[in-house]
Amino acid sequence: MMCELLNTIDGPADLRKLDRHQLSFLADELRAFVLKSVSCTGGHLSSNLGTVELTIALHYIFNTPEDRIVWDVGHQSYPHKILTGRREAMNSLRQMGGISGFPRRSESPYDTFGTAHSSTSISAALGMALAAKIKGDNRFSIAVIGDGAMTAGMAFEGMNNAGIYEDLPFLVILNDNDMSISPPVGALNRYLARLISGKFYATAKKRIEKMLSVSPPILELARKLEEHAKGMLVPATMFEEFGFNYIGPIDGHDLDSLLPTLQNIKALKGPQFLHVVTRKGYGYKLAEADPVLYHGPGKFNLAEGIKLSKNAKKTYTQVFGDWLCDMAEQDVRVVGITPAMREGSGMVAFEQRFPMRYYDVGIAEQHAVTFAGGMATEGLRPVVAIYSTFLQRGYDQLIHDIALQNLPVMFALDRSGLVGADGASHAGAYDLAYLRCIPNMVVMAPSDENECRQMLYTGIQIDGPSAVRYPRGTGIGVKTEKEMTALPIGRGIVRRESLAKAGHRVAIFAFGSMVAPSLEAAEWLDATVADMRFVKPIDDELVTRLVHSHDFLVTVEEGCIMGGAGSAVLENIFISKVSRPTLQLGLPDKFLDHGDHAQLIAALGLDASGIAKAIYTRFNLNHS
Repeated sequence: MMCELLNTIDGPADLRKLDRHQLSFLADELRAFVLKSVSCTGGHLSSNLGTVELTIALHYIFNTPEDRIVWDVGHQSYPHKILTGRREAMNSLRQMGGISGFPRRSESPYDTFGTAHSSTSISAALGMALAAKIKGDNRFSIAVIGDGAMTAGMAFEGMNNAGIYEDLPFLVILNDNDMSISPPVGALNRYLARLISGKFYATAKKRIEKMLSVSPPILELARKLEEHAKGMLVPATMFEEFGFNYIGPIDGHDLDSLLPTLQNIKALKGPQFLHVVTRKGYGYKLAEADPVLYHGPGKFNLAEGIKLSKNAKKTYTQVFGDWLCDMAEQDVRVVGITPAMREGSGMVAFEQRFPMRYYDVGIAEQHAVTFAGGMATEGLRPVVAIYSTFLQRGYDQLIHDIALQNLPVMFALDRSGLVGADGASHAGAYDLAYLRCIPNMVVMAPSDENECRQMLYTGIQIDGPSAVRYPRGTGIGVKTEKEMTALPIGRGIVRRESLAKAGHRVAIFAFGSMVAPSLEAAEWLDATVADMRFVKPIDDELVTRLVHSHDFLVTVEEGCIMGGAGSAVLENIFISKVSRPTLQLGLPDKFLDHGDHAQLIAALGLDASGIAKAIYTRFNLNHS
């Protein structure tokens, strides 16, 4: 791959030394480098291919890092990383010890704000802009946000606040690619489509260009004035009502449009809103044709594209998707709700089969939770399919709008536990702790695919709020039973009984994904293993029985130790006033970096050998 220009760029200062006519060639090299890099490491692809020209233009026109850029979500920041001194590090992207797939302040001064969840950029960039004003610094603050992220209320909260500062050097760039992860939804998307396709503006523009084409100097002047002149052709936009000067829409892949527009914006005062239209997957036909498939691929062959494998093991996401369709077939009250994660949460088939009972509310987790509550009050059985890390954003609604009213809303929490390459921002490390403290909640953690199916069925039967949390990826290979049977609430089962003599008996209380490695470790230890199933209510009878019949107690969970499932067991033991040496295994009190899931689990000592070693060491047991 020839990167003659790109190889000379070790930072934006080098970029600004290039002549403008060289930038289109640089864009071609940068796009090719992104393609090659992601095909070798995996990562976000479609979004990054769509922001190549915009990234070049921003770093070329603005004095970064003195001028601040905040990339919303940040999964479109690979071109930014490459141009800001991390080109050679891209081969370590999202791997243990490598660079993050999202902006990270500790990684580079050009990463001005850590992002990974959506819709935070406007608020953060506004904070930076006002801080600069307080300190007397003369610099721009820029938020780059996608049309999907603009569906979240927080984005509009930030705009509502920003619009009152009339002299603030503050720019919001709407990167409108008509796609977040799933296809776009809602009234805002329709509004943006009308802006882009407005015939009145487009027709007037063409007539003026034709009229002025006889005089090239005048035409060039007209182009420079176009963004201001269009205000006479297009009615005031919604964004102008927020106090922003709206500019656009312009072609986000046309440097001849981007560069002069951004240069002119630097001379304007007050909050500016630039509407840029891009295409996800731009420059790679396969990604353009299917931007969802190429949103976050693993390693793949560039020439052949992504080959979908037929894995014999089902993913937990597939188990959920199959269950939701089967359940909806049985019960007309069942509705499915997702905050813009149709594919990720396994709801494609459900939407196709039950379109009138499928609701994608956009990237609006707070709304999704309360919306479900409203449906529940009318006798429906809402299922909110949401990643564990994203339910954190609807926590107040979960408490106030669902649990306090004891409404029958079930939460299917995908990506619980560690998530591998996406790292700390996406890890579902805290759900067990933040759910079990809420009154009326029933919280379940399946150990395999079939248990997951039966727990989902159990949750939908409960006349109150419930949650089933399951990990990312495939299960252990257990066949799911077609018949669905509700599990006894708050009851675990013993999967293995120890035959060790008194004084050496170990009981392992395992939760969810940790049951399988605990069973393997138990074979070496001759330990008892309880699949606890329920985190809340905890099986107090089972805990009491095993406490009295064993000498050493261990809790194992793929969640934070502090306040988690193991803490529930210890609280139960404390109440029973029985003293036994105990060991809690789980995720430590720190944010865990990205990397291969199996490697991370092993490094934390949560694989079978790590569990066994920790037990031997803690209780000074004889390895024989």
